[in-house]
Amino acid sequence: MREDNADLRLTETGRALDLVDDARWARFARKRDAVAAESERLRGMWAAPNNALGREAVAALGIDLSRETHALDLLRRPELDYAKLMTMPTLGPGVDDADVAEQVEIEAKYSGYLARQREEIARQLRHEHTEIPLRFDYAEVRGLSAEARQKLERARPRTIGQAQRIPGMTPAAISLLLVYLSRRRRSEVA
Repeated sequence: MREDNADLRLTETGRALDLVDDARWARFARKRDAVAAESERLRGMWAAPNNALGREAVAALGIDLSRETHALDLLRRPELDYAKLMTMPTLGPGVDDADVAEQVEIEAKYSGYLARQREEIARQLRHEHTEIPLRFDYAEVRGLSAEARQKLERARPRTIGQAQRIPGMTPAAISLLLVYLSRRRRSEVA
């Protein structure tokens, strides 16, 4: 939940609820489309140690390229920002709108983190309804901390989703629980 992308996250919902007027919607659509277009343009430009764009990156920015990468990936480097990247003649001058340029840069820099978060959310949703047996003995789960065990025994969740929502329950404890339940199911089937 970052404030820099609140408009991108919430304007469509606001429009669906009839809270966003036509002028605000038009501004949002222009920005969204400009961010997507600029990101796509940079994603389509490849720099490699032995191509012209790669040599230009070395000369203009002083960076070394060890492998082929697209220009959008260059923004992930901590020493580069959008303005500096646009000093390269092949890539520049870039977009005029500072908000669009900032959003392109932020999305590039956060993309790895966001992908991991999406994977974690998908994993949690896959196990949301995984059942925990009624009289489950949490003491059997090796590696589970005493604190996690106490919380689980006190709450007696019926599903992994309920267990995940216990205050203070760690992802590591949930992972141990999932591994144990999976092994237990496999041994019951065999």
